[in-house]
Amino acid sequence: MNGPGGPRPDDRRPDSRRRGSLARNIVALTTAVAALAVALTGLIAWQTAAHGAEQRERDRLTRQATVLSRLPALSEALFRGAQVLGGPNEVQLAVVAPDGTVSGSATPAVDRTSKSALLAGKPVSTTGILGGRDVLLVGQPGVRGGAVVLTEPYTVVTDNTNQIRRNVVAPLLAGMLGAALAGALLARRIARPLVTAAQIAHRLADGERGVPAPVDGPREAADIGRALNVLDGALARSENRQREFLLSVSHELRTPLTALQGYAEALADGLIEPERVSEVGGILADETRRLDRFLGDLLDLARLEADEFRLDVAPADLGAVLAEAAAFWEGPCARRGVELRLERPDGPVVVDTDAFRVRQLVDGLVQNALRVTPQGAPLVLAVRAAAGGGAEVQVRDGGPGLTEDDVRVAFDPGALHERYRDSRPVGSGLGLVIARRLTGRLGGTLGVEGHGPEGGACFTVALPPAPGDA
Repeated sequence: MNGPGGPRPDDRRPDSRRRGSLARNIVALTTAVAALAVALTGLIAWQTAAHGAEQRERDRLTRQATVLSRLPALSEALFRGAQVLGGPNEVQLAVVAPDGTVSGSATPAVDRTSKSALLAGKPVSTTGILGGRDVLLVGQPGVRGGAVVLTEPYTVVTDNTNQIRRNVVAPLLAGMLGAALAGALLARRIARPLVTAAQIAHRLADGERGVPAPVDGPREAADIGRALNVLDGALARSENRQREFLLSVSHELRTPLTALQGYAEALADGLIEPERVSEVGGILADETRRLDRFLGDLLDLARLEADEFRLDVAPADLGAVLAEAAAFWEGPCARRGVELRLERPDGPVVVDTDAFRVRQLVDGLVQNALRVTPQGAPLVLAVRAAAGGGAEVQVRDGGPGLTEDDVRVAFDPGALHERYRDSRPVGSGLGLVIARRLTGRLGGTLGVEGHGPEGGACFTVALPPAPGDA
């Protein structure tokens, strides 16, 4: 269990110890990508090294054979030259005479197929066996018939291949290390603003306010910084409104409770004259009803926030709903000397909605309007079909209306109540909040104008059409 200070930071962020940091993940990812690239490059280089080494040796032998084949006569001098050509590479030479006779140290490697191709005037580049070893064999036809053949042990190709492969390993490893280093630098650059943003977010979560987030670095990091600054301001405003709302709620609760306690103690002490008992009882009943109404508003607000809030949606004639509301409020309006008017079209205005909740919404708006409408002024209930489908319901009054600043905060809990509690009749401060959220539950919108046709405030409820009528 957590202490009175709430959950500890470590309790709120248990995954932070189990998950790797972004920087480490980026370094690991870039290193893995580099290792994969090195592995693929090394595999390709490993395969191409042998082919390249062999092709290089064949080209060298071909050039040598071409030079020898252009001599005027293929004689014993070639054999003496073969020793020079052989040298450290162990190149061996054979001469194919025009009559097909083969002579020279490389004679055993010249098979029938190669000899036939050479006598037909075609160059040969193949492999053979000489002295029990695999050799490269290259032959060129002579300019005056016959041909010259050169061989070289395949071990020369193998040695060259191994040398190439050894030369490739070091650059590949250097490339992988360079990629890992670049990944570390990149990770540090990317992670630094994110780490800063995470620290600021944790401070905001811990209750700090006014924590500026840097708006610099890459565009995405700057966007996060701006978002955190907006969040900081929004949290501060929300908490201020919540604090003001709680103060307003406590004040509204304390006032009737103080009256109830004072009169109850006076009755208990016998300080109330017998002839005033009924008067005090009426005061206690009024304060109790006021307290009950305020608590009812709080419960309604809580129900509207709940996911299980129920709506019974069905086709409903809003004209009939407003007619019922007008019939109910006609008496209270008459007692206060307020002229109640109903404006409705000749035909029905039907939308798919919860008629009971619409009536609840209209009653709340009428109750607010009647409270501020002076004697002799009008109070209007109006309904009409909307141009794009759906319907609009209006509650207009002839009261003092609202300023532009009032309109901006009209649906903030207790905002208008706090402003006008000493100058106008006010309710619990929650009526318009309940109306706005109930309208949202119905899928509509609630708007307000500071001064409508009758001079006072005008509240407009816009309800959407049925899905098939949109």
